[in-house]
Amino acid sequence: MSFSPRRCLPPTVSSTSPAVSPVVSLSAAVAVFVTAAGCTSGDDGPRPHVPSPTGSAAAACRALYDALPERVDGQPRVELESETRYAAVWGDPAIELGCGVPRPEVLTPGSEHYNPTPDLAEVNGVSWLLEERKDGYRFTTVERTVFVRVTVPDTYTPEINALVDLADAVRETIPEQPR
Repeated sequence: MSFSPRRCLPPTVSSTSPAVSPVVSLSAAVAVFVTAAGCTSGDDGPRPHVPSPTGSAAAACRALYDALPERVDGQPRVELESETRYAAVWGDPAIELGCGVPRPEVLTPGSEHYNPTPDLAEVNGVSWLLEERKDGYRFTTVERTVFVRVTVPDTYTPEINALVDLADAVRETIPEQPR
């Protein structure tokens, strides 16, 4: 699921120029009012699912959050409405990251969707489970002590490109699973 952040930045209105007619200024003022009226304090940003890791997983996720890049696949980081260090978002439509998520069902023996040979890809030293969705891909780290999930809408084809920008932060902060 993607969340589209709303940016409430009305255009600049200036009536100091003699070339601006009162009709244009009034139209611009109405446009600014309508834009601002559509933005409420309760709907200012994206609301991705925020995981709730504990213990060493929470510490690793906080370290990952601090190491995350400002841009992913060319998209700027978006400020989330809630204060969290376990989720991050870039762009619109949103590329979402959640740290400390549960083990994916496809990796869980005995689950309905278990697959002993799932599709995996390694990107710059980080292994990811690939799950195609109707609107893009969901990638989840494997062989790490904490599961990190990245959801990339199909707008950013090829979706795997986002992982290139995230690999260094994941590799440096989320330890590999002991073998």
